Amino acid sequence: MNLPIFSLPPAGSGGRNVTAQALEAQSALLPYALAVFGVGLPIFVWVGSHAVNPQAMAYSLATFAIGWGLFYGAVNWIRKSGKNEVRRRALVHLGGGLIWVGAVLQITMFALSAGPAQDMLLGLALGAAVIVTFFTAPWLLSLLTIGPIAAAAPLVALWLSGDRAAYSAGTGAYALALALALVMNQMMRRQFQLAAERETLIGERAAMLTEAERLARSKSDLVATLSHEIRNGLAGVAYVLAGAAGRSARAAPSREQLSAALDATNDLISVLNTTLDSETAEAGRLAVETSAFDPVALVEDVVLLNRPQAQARGLELSLHIAPELIDAEGGGVVADPVRTRQILGNLIVNAVKYTVRGRVEVRVELVEKSRLVVEVADTGPGLTSEEIAQAFEPFARISRTGAGVPGAGLGLSLSRQLARLMGGEVSGEGAVGVGSCFRLTLVYDSAALIGAERVRAEEPAAAGRLRILVTEADGLSAAMLRAVLEQLGHQVVQAHDGTRAAELSRICDFDLIAVDSRLADPPAAEVIGALKDRAPLLAIIGGEPGEAEACLASGAAAVLRRPVSVAGVARGVAEAMTTPLRRARAVA
Repeated sequence: MNLPIFSLPPAGSGGRNVTAQALEAQSALLPYALAVFGVGLPIFVWVGSHAVNPQAMAYSLATFAIGWGLFYGAVNWIRKSGKNEVRRRALVHLGGGLIWVGAVLQITMFALSAGPAQDMLLGLALGAAVIVTFFTAPWLLSLLTIGPIAAAAPLVALWLSGDRAAYSAGTGAYALALALALVMNQMMRRQFQLAAERETLIGERAAMLTEAERLARSKSDLVATLSHEIRNGLAGVAYVLAGAAGRSARAAPSREQLSAALDATNDLISVLNTTLDSETAEAGRLAVETSAFDPVALVEDVVLLNRPQAQARGLELSLHIAPELIDAEGGGVVADPVRTRQILGNLIVNAVKYTVRGRVEVRVELVEKSRLVVEVADTGPGLTSEEIAQAFEPFARISRTGAGVPGAGLGLSLSRQLARLMGGEVSGEGAVGVGSCFRLTLVYDSAALIGAERVRAEEPAAAGRLRILVTEADGLSAAMLRAVLEQLGHQVVQAHDGTRAAELSRICDFDLIAVDSRLADPPAAEVIGALKDRAPLLAIIGGEPGEAEACLASGAAAVLRRPVSVAGVARGVAEAMTTPLRRARAVA
């Protein structure tokens, strides 16, 4: 039988354990014990008055008085002290039971020298032992220890008195009382278990209700944010398209208006992609693939990709790398390179977006030789500590600095979630009127890439010489991707299915192969597996749960989520071209 003697309720459980409830039931019986004492006291005094030494009765009364005083004092002390309550209360109850054992022993000793009143006093002592057994019934350990110890003294005294009939009757009566107390204990234990299970269910229900309310608020914020961002963005695009189609009285849209419409479209795509990633993270389906990679090359890549945007806003985007990282041989960050690139991209894009004039500075350095820190500092409006905390909340926008700036308010919260999945952290600090600084901290291993050659970032012009094979089943999607790739300066060849892609890859040498994850005959996984050894693979996915993981497991070097954008395609191509080299270095 499992006896929870001194066990405490489990941390975070919704209910109390059986021992705690048993001790509370014993405490609840104390007023009844006092009533029994009030009824039994006159009887004890009357029987004791017939003893040859009635003055000895005073010792028994004093024992009872001391016992009540000590026990009630201890119980009140326990109720005021909440630390380790069950253990302390259990010890107090055992100690109090031993006090009543002492009181029964005192009555028994009084009876042995009481003369004619001996038999009656021994009967009273045995009755007191039965009462003690009854009041210890809620807690099994107390029942099996205190009760028999209390009955031992009067039963031994009856045996020594030579009255075998009285001894047999007393033993049988106490055995019956103990059996009834055990039955009562089992019934109460069952009730305690049901009560504990009920409280646990209530706690779990409350937790589920709280989680449901949080998800409902999150969905409401999601709908409100997307409705605002999509409505504004599409309204601008529709206005420009209406002018281009000749459906308005004004002249055809200018180049600046078309550029503004394109920027609005790209902002919408960014909001949707960030929202999808955030919802995936909230559902617990966001996964990271940890490996060692060169942080210097990755940071240089991200800075190069975002430098044109900074220059278009008249900002200086500079990069400073600690000398020990530039001269390091074999050191690397242990994290997911794709997600690390995503976090740094969010931090730099935010800095550029919220900075009106001045500069954005990216600093990379080592801390304690085991942590790599990437700081993105700007000369923007700056944030207070309260605003920094608010900025990391999902869908939270800082009204003082975010007016007129597009976004869903999810970039920082998603970045922090991703960093923590990789064993790192994203934090921030700022000063109003001076600027803000957001910091990404990741695990660094000085021996992760020993023997590998450092891959430096290349200028974007070098990427224009890539020969790319696009394998897309949908003609419109293929045309959009081809237009973006050619806009980036790449040479593009198109294949409509995996079979044609395999034939072209045997005839021509390609620098990169882009494969649509929706290919059905043959499936995209087979196409990726067959072509992964001929050129780096870029998988084009739609964002379904597990789709990215499946493509990467089949051999893709990177993934690109639809709908495609110029910035997204540029990042996907850069990731696909650098990831195989970094993985090869990690294996070496």
